[in-house]
Amino acid sequence: MAEMVKTGAKKKVKKRSQLKSIWFRFKKNKLAMFGLILFLMLVLMALSAGLFLDYDTDVIGQQMKQRLQFPSPEHWFGTDQYGRDVFARIVWGSRISLSVGLFTVGIAMTIGGAIGALSGYYGGKVDMVLMRIMDVFLALPGTILAVAIVGALGPGLVNVLMAMSICRIPQFARIVRSSVMSLRGQEFIEAARACGTKDARIILRHIMPNAIGPLVVQATLNMATTILGVAGLSFIGLGIEAPIPEWGSMLSEARDQMRYYPYLMIFPGIFIMLSVLSLNLIGDGLRDALDPRMKN
Repeated sequence: MAEMVKTGAKKKVKKRSQLKSIWFRFKKNKLAMFGLILFLMLVLMALSAGLFLDYDTDVIGQQMKQRLQFPSPEHWFGTDQYGRDVFARIVWGSRISLSVGLFTVGIAMTIGGAIGALSGYYGGKVDMVLMRIMDVFLALPGTILAVAIVGALGPGLVNVLMAMSICRIPQFARIVRSSVMSLRGQEFIEAARACGTKDARIILRHIMPNAIGPLVVQATLNMATTILGVAGLSFIGLGIEAPIPEWGSMLSEARDQMRYYPYLMIFPGIFIMLSVLSLNLIGDGLRDALDPRMKN
C-alpha cells in the first residue's frame, strides 16, 4: 500500500515538473508571451461585454440621428450608417468570433481525434477506410467546402459552426493518427495489452495523453484560421447574419461607406488581425515549448 502511494506521488511530481518545464520554455519566448497577454485581453473584453454594454440599446439599437459620426470621446470608434456604436459592436463581436473559433476547434478536435486514434491504433482496413474518407475532404479547399456547406444549409450561426467544424476534422485526424502510430508499438503499450487492458482504456489513458502536444498546437493555429474563415463567410453574406455583431459582417456592411468613412473597416479589421496574430504567436510558442529537442 505504501509503495502504491509513493508511486502515485512520484507520478504527480513528474507530471507537475513536466508542466513547469513546458511553462518555463514558453515564458522564455517573448513573442509567445505577448500573444498570450493579447489573447487574454481579448477574452477578458468578450467576457465583460455584458457588464457595461447593453445589447439591445448599444449594439443593435438604431439611432439615425447619430449615424456616421467619426471617432470621438463619446463614440471611441465612431458610429455606423445606422447610428450604432462601432466600439460596442466590436466588443460584442469578439464574443461571436472567439466563441465560434473555440467551439469549432473543440468539435473538430474531438471528432477528428477519435477518428485519428481509431485509425492509427487498429490500422489495416479501419485505417484505410477512415483515411480515404478524410482524403476526400482534404482534396477540397477548406474555404470552398465551407461555402458549399453553408450555401446548402443557409447562413446562420449554427450552420457556420457546422461547416467550419467539418472542414477542420481531417487535419486533426491526420495529426492524431500519426502520433498514435508512433506510440502503439511502444513497450508500455505492449505491457498494457499483456495485462488485459481494454483498447478504449489504452487509447484514452496511455496513448492520447502522449499525443496531446501536437494536438494543442494544431488547435491554436486552427482557431486562428477559423476566425478568419468565419469572417470571410460573413463578408460574402454566407456567415452570421445581421444585425448580430460579427467582425466579418461589420466589414461587409462597411463596404459601401469605406471611401468616405474608412474607420468602419479599419477597426474591425484591426481586431481580426490582433486575434489571429495572438493565436499564431501562442501556437508557435507552444510548438517550441512542447518540442523535446528544446529541453536543453
